[in-house]
Amino acid sequence: MESPRLVNLVDARINEFLASRDSILVRIAPELRPFAQFSRDLLSGGKRFRAQFCYWGWRAVSPANNSTAVPGEAELDALVDLCAGLELFHAAALVHDDIIDNSDTRRGMPAVHRRFEALHREENWRGTGNSFGEGSAILLGDLLLAWSDELISRAVLAAPSLQTLIATREAVDVMRTEVTLGQYLDLLEERAWATTDPAQSLTRAERVIVYKSAKYSVEAPLQIGASLRGATLPQLDSLRRFGLPLGIAFQLRDDVLGVFGDAARTGKPSGDDLREGKRTVLVSLTRAKLDSSARRLFDELLGDPDLDEAQIRMLQQTMRDTGAVAEVETMIGERVRTALGELERAPIGDTSRAELASLARTITQRET
Repeated sequence: MESPRLVNLVDARINEFLASRDSILVRIAPELRPFAQFSRDLLSGGKRFRAQFCYWGWRAVSPANNSTAVPGEAELDALVDLCAGLELFHAAALVHDDIIDNSDTRRGMPAVHRRFEALHREENWRGTGNSFGEGSAILLGDLLLAWSDELISRAVLAAPSLQTLIATREAVDVMRTEVTLGQYLDLLEERAWATTDPAQSLTRAERVIVYKSAKYSVEAPLQIGASLRGATLPQLDSLRRFGLPLGIAFQLRDDVLGVFGDAARTGKPSGDDLREGKRTVLVSLTRAKLDSSARRLFDELLGDPDLDEAQIRMLQQTMRDTGAVAEVETMIGERVRTALGELERAPIGDTSRAELASLARTITQRET
């Protein structure tokens, strides 16, 4: 099965699952309809990268490395549940992330907390729209987490053995723990950077990348899919050595897009990460190359939610002039080469190897 067909199956499963929850929400109270609509809108977008890595992690550990061993009907049904569950988990993380970052948009639409805030305003309810919006979005994010676990639990029940079931659940649990703590580390860096050792800023930024994004975006889905198939430790180690550097490259590309991306393509305003004050590798490299006066000005502007277009362009140009952008591009290229080298040595079939190599290039050369 090729990736486009998988994406279509996952989309259909997500729509089917959300439709099945509509009646539950309405039965409790008609006022819960926004939970159904906002969930559907949020999950209607996205590239399903995590679903694709999960599926090809499963295929990569086919018995005797048989690259033509596609899942049977029951196995495919469980795999699609697992992939859909990962996409719901991702959606939950996005809802919470947008609250933390005070983001206004997501995938070209208002962020969920802004949509609840608008609902509060339209209905002329009491209290502040901001607190209602954030509180409601936190609950929707929590609900998506619960729904994600429903799908994942249903999937692992189809595991071929108890050992495989436990291994898959453990891989999911590790992912959830790591990404939650990585989110906190990201939040911490935005607030604590001025009180930490400047010599450690790059190391700390890289740590955020690993735990907030790299593992959760690539390594974990590969491990989860492979675990459901009963992967051996050498197979899991091989996929991990491929997935981690690729996940880092994926997030480095995301950081570049967060500063320079076209709003029409990314669905978020250009320079949004600058307004949010993200302490990325790109920012760390830029600051390290500035003299003290230029660094003070850079620090004063970074994280100002009211930055205008001229100030955004000035910060962007500073990042280019210092060579930080070029250095990040070099880092992306190096990590992709490392990942592809590991993939070439991995004990997997040719079909899986080719699909994973294609995915690696797609997620690191994208413009959205």
